[in-house]
Amino acid sequence: MTSGGQAGTSGERAIQLGPWGVVALVGVPVAVVTATSDIMEMRRAGMHTPWVEPALWELTSLLAIVALAPFIGWAMRRWPPQPERLAQFALIQLAMTIPFSLAHVLAIWVTREAAYWAAGARYGFFDDGVGLTLLYEWRKDVLTYAVIAAVYWGFQRQERARTPPPAASQQRIEIREGASAVFLAPGDVLTVEAAGNYVEFHTSTRTHLVRGTLAAWEGTLAGLDFARVHRSRLVNRARIAVIKPTASGDLEITLDNGRVIAGSRRYREALEAPQ
Repeated sequence: MTSGGQAGTSGERAIQLGPWGVVALVGVPVAVVTATSDIMEMRRAGMHTPWVEPALWELTSLLAIVALAPFIGWAMRRWPPQPERLAQFALIQLAMTIPFSLAHVLAIWVTREAAYWAAGARYGFFDDGVGLTLLYEWRKDVLTYAVIAAVYWGFQRQERARTPPPAASQQRIEIREGASAVFLAPGDVLTVEAAGNYVEFHTSTRTHLVRGTLAAWEGTLAGLDFARVHRSRLVNRARIAVIKPTASGDLEITLDNGRVIAGSRRYREALEAPQ
């Protein structure tokens, strides 16, 4: 029993499955439909395969996919889609389908062979050849991966939208200079710029050189009002005084300390988007 004031909250929590739960819940009817479709097609073809075999095929596949779903969620967190790097995102996620498919194939091969062996029968999963079987399964697993990735991406977007940013006065940017940890207030940083294998944090008083990539720091600074204005530069939008278009269509950005930096036209929309 719960009090009237808590019933709504408790009810909402009771039906929140999370991405893994959604994958499992949706996977059950999909497996049932696929198994029954297999049975009907085999009956049409005059094959009298016991119904338990298609049921076994789909059950083992479903269990393997549900078990591997968190791997896809991890990959989506590690390499999330970003508007200016969609091609890179697509290539990385496509590459991730390979270990996903190999793990899926290994799991269903072991479980199905074991089940057939226990029943005194032979399955012959790789009778058509290992390469052809792997390719056959991979083309299906790519679609499965894409659907599950979309589920995790949707939940991750909701999670980011629900998470309130900490108060600006409580936020600090931790950077490493050698063995020392340096903490910067976000408002003190003017720009963050790529410098080979390093990244430069420019403040009004000095420049901090930190090992890393601009792409990684862009993700770390997400939510702190930093925007990419060039392939090699992020700018603190709170420190921008003037944005002026140039004759070529690019941008001339004047910061509040008088420094002028160049911005690329391809990042203008992200720069001017509301936070």
